[in-house]
Amino acid sequence: MNIEFLRRPTRRAVTLAGVTAGVAAVALLATTAGAAIGQRPPGRKPTVVLVHGAFADSSSWNGVVKRLKRDGYPVVAVANPLRGLHSDAGYLRSVLDSIDGAIVLAGHSYGGSVMGEAADGHPDVRALVYIASFSLDKGESTAELAARFPGGQLGPALNPVPFPLPGGDTGTDLYIKQDEFRRVFAADVPRDVAELMAATQRPIAATALEDQATRAAWRSIPSWTMVTKQDLAIPADSMRFMAKRAGSYTVEIDASHAVTVAEPGAVADLIGRAGRTVTQ
Repeated sequence: MNIEFLRRPTRRAVTLAGVTAGVAAVALLATTAGAAIGQRPPGRKPTVVLVHGAFADSSSWNGVVKRLKRDGYPVVAVANPLRGLHSDAGYLRSVLDSIDGAIVLAGHSYGGSVMGEAADGHPDVRALVYIASFSLDKGESTAELAARFPGGQLGPALNPVPFPLPGGDTGTDLYIKQDEFRRVFAADVPRDVAELMAATQRPIAATALEDQATRAAWRSIPSWTMVTKQDLAIPADSMRFMAKRAGSYTVEIDASHAVTVAEPGAVADLIGRAGRTVTQ
């Protein structure tokens, strides 16, 4: 007979046995509860990357960022250089490369042109969201798509300003005339806010609007589109055309081009809809 079974256990042994049994019981209860509910611990939400367009800056996403963060999404609002389609896309791609895990990429206006170029072939970009935006195909330019359908009134409201380029050449920056800014860009934004936006607008190099796309990420990545029906910068029919050919899930809203400022809740809702389709 093994006499070890006849020895009286020490107080330390009893304590350890009790702790071990307690841990095992807790683990068993947790496993049983999880099986009963039929749920697994939720996965980490994708990072939402926001890309502003011409005549705006990252602060144009502030209301959207607030709502997305409240819903638990990590958010990065990129400072789009607005210097050239391909260099801007290269910059955005470097930001995407720095992010760990799945990404939902959303662009406004020219920001959509940039993200379509930057996201193509990126393994972590799982959804594209076009907000009053451009989704270019290969060989197309932002200016071309803006002019393909009638209704845009941005062109006559632009103020060209020369700026020096390296090597002694001269480029042209485009601003919206401040007295025209609210009418053509932000008609449904409070007047005092629109005046601030006009004064702080970021210009875009004219050549950036003429650069032709070499990639089209929407051909391989699912997309969502918001069409702004009161838009005087991009005709709604142009947005509908681009969304249809991309097979994009589309919503329409009575809003101006500055929809990220005027209707941040609706914008965040659409991005969240895309985000719920993405798993880490």
